[in-house]
Amino acid sequence: MPVKIRLQRHGKKGKPFYWIVAADSRAKRDGKFLEKLGTYNPTEVPAVITLDIDKSVEWLFKGAQPTNTARAILKYKGAMLKKHLLVGVKKGAFTEEEAEKKFQAWLEEKEAKIKAHKDAVEAERAKEKAERLEKEKAVNQARAAAQKAANAEIIAEAEAEAAKNEPVDAVEEALNSDQTIEEAAGTAAPEEKTEE
Repeated sequence: MPVKIRLQRHGKKGKPFYWIVAADSRAKRDGKFLEKLGTYNPTEVPAVITLDIDKSVEWLFKGAQPTNTARAILKYKGAMLKKHLLVGVKKGAFTEEEAEKKFQAWLEEKEAKIKAHKDAVEAERAKEKAERLEKEKAVNQARAAAQKAANAEIIAEAEAEAAKNEPVDAVEEALNSDQTIEEAAGTAAPEEKTEE
């Protein structure tokens, strides 16, 4: 039975999520599989990959052929390197302990690179967010200044209008106030009498 290590698609439309599986090459892409080896989420930055390296190496030794994408993932996680080192152990080039030390050193170096990349991406995102916030603050301040200027203009127009009408109103009020004082004096006296 020709076995392939390949990706099996899961997830929603537009949001892919893959299982890394060992499957019969004649089976459908999302059909039956022999064993699930891990997962691959390409929507995250950097992509999130979980892989059982030992099971993957076991399937590689059994003759399973990885697809191009699966091979890239196996290289990225170190399964291909581990297989290479174990072949060296079988040939007697070095001991299994040395192979394990080399593999662990490679893993630590790889994790450091991944962490550095992830930190760089997060720093870039934070910088972009800060820049967007500064631009938005500037736009809001400009908008507030424009609103203030418009309000000041409206108030100035209203005051100018009031100043034009004020001299006429002042004379009319003065005339009315004289009349109202006399009227008030005339009406106030009878009210006082009725209250007593």
